[in-house]
Amino acid sequence: MSGRPPIDGAADLLRAQMRVGHLSSPTTTEDAWSAFARFGRLRFSTADSPDVDGLLFQYGVYAFDGPEAFSLDLTRQFDVLDDEGDHDHFVQVHCELVYEPVPALAALGNFSSWFFHDSGDDLERWLAAFTARDAWAVIREHSPVKVEVYRETV
Repeated sequence: MSGRPPIDGAADLLRAQMRVGHLSSPTTTEDAWSAFARFGRLRFSTADSPDVDGLLFQYGVYAFDGPEAFSLDLTRQFDVLDDEGDHDHFVQVHCELVYEPVPALAALGNFSSWFFHDSGDDLERWLAAFTARDAWAVIREHSPVKVEVYRETV
């Protein structure tokens, strides 16, 4: 799609959205969510297909890089196609918020939900569904101990 930014710049655009809100240090959960929602509304140069540009909201207690911690991972995933239009690889841009694994957060368990642009689903309804969840009220009451925006190829 011409006129849309390339996916190669997606991580920088998410970082820019994080700055738009004049995020304080440390970043609050609400600030990061607002930045991710703005980022999710941006459209990128991708194929017009319902599964090439997706948003993922997921949380749970994990031990990826050390001791267990509660993680809220807000991810944008792009399906990169080869010259024939077939899947080649994914590019994921993450905004990961890590919290102390306090009992209230651990009690939330694990949750994940996907949204895909061009699938016919309503983005604003998908975004609003999370702030309406009981779990959101619990998560937003806690401050992340680490916030990281990064890109990975999978």
